[in-house]
Amino acid sequence: MEESQKAQKKVKPRFQPRGCAILYEDQDIIVVEKVSGLLTMGSDRERTKTAYQHVTHYVKKGNPRSKNRIFIVHRLDKDTSGVLVFAKTEAAKVYLQTEWQSFSKTYIAVVEGQLAEKEGIIESYLTENSIHRVFSVKNPNKGKYAKTGYKVIRESKYFSMLEINLFTGRKNQIRVHFSEHGNPVAGDKMYGIKGKGVKRLALHSTSLTIQHPFTKKEMTFEAGTPGFFKQLMK
Repeated sequence: MEESQKAQKKVKPRFQPRGCAILYEDQDIIVVEKVSGLLTMGSDRERTKTAYQHVTHYVKKGNPRSKNRIFIVHRLDKDTSGVLVFAKTEAAKVYLQTEWQSFSKTYIAVVEGQLAEKEGIIESYLTENSIHRVFSVKNPNKGKYAKTGYKVIRESKYFSMLEINLFTGRKNQIRVHFSEHGNPVAGDKMYGIKGKGVKRLALHSTSLTIQHPFTKKEMTFEAGTPGFFKQLMK
């Protein structure tokens, strides 16, 4: 694998997609920083206000007849912000999805309370019930293996800031693992503590390292820690 290189931002685009700052773009991929509150792709309730639709509009440059398109490689939860990559060809999509588990994915999270072990790994088998809530099961035949590494980087009276290495990419993995660990992600309305007054989910995809689907060079894309997370830690 080639030596890691930090991707450079390109010139500010004319058709900047709403809620998605362009971090990098070439003929094979486009990488954005998604804001919290924006779906990656459509759902039964929302089909148009998504990162996928906004970036599609960008690559078409406002021309609905354009044949330019993007392909979904992975997803971030609606309330998770940070680095999100789309493919611009089907071949690039297939390559990235095939190699996805081997890529390095780093998140920053602020969780409730303090952790007894300041560094460690959480492993479980995750499954989903009929109301789309994810939880851990002991039987490996009834769930998908999930592995989350973490390290405490800051602590305050009420919160801990973590650097998280996502070894697998299961739905709601980080949120479920830390909720079940007794330290839910701050602002998590589904798996966390209600009534805390935290205005958004404190989970952010801060760094993603991939192997480029065409050049095979290793590329790292970064999105700095949101200021809101730092405010929580004061």
